Amino acid sequence: MASLAQQFTGLRCSPLSSSSRLSRTPAKNFPQNKSASVSPTIVAAVAMSSGQTRERLELKKMFEDAYERCRTAPMEGVAFTVDDFAAAIEQYDFNSEIGTRVKGTVFKTDANGALVDISAKSSAYLSVEQACIHRIKHVEEAGIVPGIVEEFVIIGENESDDSLLLSLRMIQYELAWERCRQLQAEDVIVKAKVIGANKGGLVALVEGLRGFVPFSQISSKAAAEELLDKEIPLKFVEVDEEQTKLVLSNRKAVADSQAQLGIGSVVLGVVQSLKPYGAFIDIGGINGLLHVSQISHDRVSDIATVLHPGDTLKVMILSHDRDRGRVSLSTKKLEPTPGDMIRNPKLVFEKAEEMAQTFRQRIAQAEAMARADMLRFQPESGLTLSSEGILGPLGSDLPDDGVDLTVDDVPPAVDL
Repeated sequence: MASLAQQFTGLRCSPLSSSSRLSRTPAKNFPQNKSASVSPTIVAAVAMSSGQTRERLELKKMFEDAYERCRTAPMEGVAFTVDDFAAAIEQYDFNSEIGTRVKGTVFKTDANGALVDISAKSSAYLSVEQACIHRIKHVEEAGIVPGIVEEFVIIGENESDDSLLLSLRMIQYELAWERCRQLQAEDVIVKAKVIGANKGGLVALVEGLRGFVPFSQISSKAAAEELLDKEIPLKFVEVDEEQTKLVLSNRKAVADSQAQLGIGSVVLGVVQSLKPYGAFIDIGGINGLLHVSQISHDRVSDIATVLHPGDTLKVMILSHDRDRGRVSLSTKKLEPTPGDMIRNPKLVFEKAEEMAQTFRQRIAQAEAMARADMLRFQPESGLTLSSEGILGPLGSDLPDDGVDLTVDDVPPAVDL
């Protein structure tokens, strides 16, 4: 238990007045020695009171000095100037006008969109409709997840809370038009999915944009309904972003593809369907027939044991009827040894170009032999074919004036 002195330490007692009851106590009850010592409790209280007063005075002087410095030299001891502070504010200040591009970090997503931090006074909002140029049900389908940093464009303001509305779709839309202009300049063939049809033609999706294919520019004789949800080859006819006009041609794409189909050339194809008599192969938007007899040197009793829809394979062009639009294909001619297409199709595809080169050499040699045979009866050309099959200068086996085949030299027909 604390001593009595400790309990009363620091307490101040008011002086006794003359009216106090204690003051009227007879003096005879108190000692009269004037040299008596002062109580220790009173001495401790006075000492502590003096220490607190000094602390208060020092604190007051410190605040007064600080106030004076703020009034006379406010920037003293500050690590940057007012200009530096203004520049820092300007760095994080951005133009919030519609059409302005800003960078932001996605920090929350939900079923309707995403919240984006763009260092504004409040978070911005990206709706699911503005998250992608394609139709999606959730922003995560377009890769919008918390933590991702993207460039957005401001498209409006939410009046309820003054937050900004953002869009990624508009940026992708501009990039899609730029890509289409580039593809048109390069005059390339693109694959596009048919997503609709009207009285004038088909509607195809190219780079996320809706393009129009007039019926006059479709090479297939199939009905529009048959082409829905199918991919067809197309070339660009007109790309006009200002008029929102994208015109495409299937006929031009097919014609260019057919021009590249040379007899003996090897092309990459995808199996579209199987029939009892063969397989239809898509080679750059053109359907070719790989007849069952041209799959392998060995007999193929069931095509489904060798090929499946969706398979990618190398095939060689055997013939091409441009008028009728028919292309005959072969993997049989690409087999290093008979039956490889059944036992080891990977080897066939690896050796495809090499085997095709051999086939083309044989074709060239056969054509040369045929031309030489024709020259046997045209000595005026100065060329003939030797007994070894070599085409060379006219020899002594033919007369210089050629062979005279007149009507008189033809023996009459014999009646039976």
